[in-house]
Amino acid sequence: MTHPTRMSAPDATAELAALTDAATSLGQETVEIVGFLDDLDQRSKAQRAQLDHVRGNTRDLEQISAAMLDSVQRMAATADTAIEKVETSTEFIAVTSQSSQALAQWVRTIHNDAEAVEGLLQGVRNSNMLISDIAAQVHILAINAKIEAARAGQAGRGFSIVADAVKELSERTSDAAVTITDTVAQLSDWMAALHDGAQSTSRQADAVLKRSTETDGVLSEIRLGVSDLRNEAHALAERAEGAKDAVDQTGSAITAIAASVDQVSSGVVEANRRCTALIDTSESILQHAVALGGNGADGPMITLVQDLAGQVAQAFDRAIAEGWISQDLLFTQRYKPIPDTNPQQLLAPYTTLTDRLLPAIQEPVLTRDPRIVFCAVVDRNGYLPTHNAKFAQPQGKDPVWNAAHCRNRRIFDDRVGLKAGKNEKPFLLQVYRRDMGGGEFVMMKDLSAPIHVRGRHWGGLRLAYKF
Repeated sequence: MTHPTRMSAPDATAELAALTDAATSLGQETVEIVGFLDDLDQRSKAQRAQLDHVRGNTRDLEQISAAMLDSVQRMAATADTAIEKVETSTEFIAVTSQSSQALAQWVRTIHNDAEAVEGLLQGVRNSNMLISDIAAQVHILAINAKIEAARAGQAGRGFSIVADAVKELSERTSDAAVTITDTVAQLSDWMAALHDGAQSTSRQADAVLKRSTETDGVLSEIRLGVSDLRNEAHALAERAEGAKDAVDQTGSAITAIAASVDQVSSGVVEANRRCTALIDTSESILQHAVALGGNGADGPMITLVQDLAGQVAQAFDRAIAEGWISQDLLFTQRYKPIPDTNPQQLLAPYTTLTDRLLPAIQEPVLTRDPRIVFCAVVDRNGYLPTHNAKFAQPQGKDPVWNAAHCRNRRIFDDRVGLKAGKNEKPFLLQVYRRDMGGGEFVMMKDLSAPIHVRGRHWGGLRLAYKF
C-alpha cells in the first residue's frame, strides 16, 4: 500500500505561488475573453439596431413596392383601355376624314361645274340676244307687212291678218326674250355668288384634304405611341412585380438574419455571464492561495495596498476626532451633480475632506513601482472623490478626452469598481480591462483592500498596476 508523499514547506510554498500565478493568468485570459465578448456583444447590438433600421426601411419599401405595383398595374389597365379608345377614335376620325375628303372633292367638283354652268349661261345669254334681235326684226317685218296689206286694200286683207299674228308672235317672243334675259341675269348673279363661295370653299377643301393627310399621319403616330406605352406599362408591371418579390425575399432574409443575430447575442450574453463567473472563481482561487501563503508575484503589492488602506482609515479617524467632519457625513452616500460636466462628475459631503487628506497618501505611491498606474480611494458605491493629479484634470469640451483625463469625482459602478468598494476581505485582486475612453482599453490588475473607520466599512483603496 502506497501513501501520498508529504510535500515539504518550501515545495508547498512554491506550489502555492505557482497556483497564485496560474489563477492570475486564468483571470487575465478570462478577462480578455470577456472583453472580446463585450466587444462582440456591442457589435451584435449595433448590427441588430442596423438590422432593425434596415427591416423598417424594408417594410416601408415593401409597402411602396406594393403600392407601385398596384399603380403600374392600374396604369397598364388604363393603357389597355386607352389603346382601345384610341383605335375606336382613330377609326371614327378615319371615317370622318374620308367623309371630309369626299365632301371636299364634291366641293371642288361644284367649283369646277360652276365654271361650266357659267359658260352655259353665257351661251344662253348670247342665244337670247340673238332671239331678241330676230324678234325685233320680225316685229319690223310684221309692221311693214301690215302697211303693205293696207295699201293692197281688200286684196291684202288676209295678209294683214297674218301680219298681225306675226307681230303678236314677235312681241311675245320679245317679251319671252326679256324674261329669259332677266332670268339668265339672276342665274348669272346666283352662279357668280355660288362660284365665289365654291372657290372659297374649294380653297378650304384643299386645306381639309391636306390636313386630312396630316391627321392620318398624326393619328397613326398616336396609335403607335399609345401602343408602345401600353407595352411599356405591361413590361414595367412585370418588373415591378419582380421587384416586389425581391423586396419580400429581402425582408424575409433580414428577419432570418435578425433572428440569427439575436441567437448569437443571447449566446454572447450567456458566455459573458459564464466567463464572469469564471473570473470570480479565479479570484476566489487566488484569495485562498494567498491565504495559504502563496503570495506569488503580487505579494509585495498586497502588503502595500493593505498598508495604504490602513493609512486612509487612520486619516479619516483623525479627521473625525479633530472635528473636520462628522462620522455621519463621512458615511453619507449622497451625491450632488456638478453642472456642465461630461462624463458626469459629482460632489459628496466628504469630497472636500478627501481632497485635503488623500493626495499625501496616494501620490507618492505612483513613484514606488513603474507598473503602478493609479492609486485611489472609492466608497461602497464605487464613487471616487479624489484621484491622482494626472487623472484629475479640469474638464474640457471633448467628452472622450475627459473620460481619460478627468476621472475624479465620478462613480465607477462597473463590476471591478463595485467589488473593490464593497469587498471586506483582507484584499481583493481583480484582472480587468481599463476603459481609457475612445475605444481604448488597457489590461490591468486591480488590487484593493477595505477601509474601516471606527468599526464601520467605508469603502476600499484601489491600486491598479500593469502586468
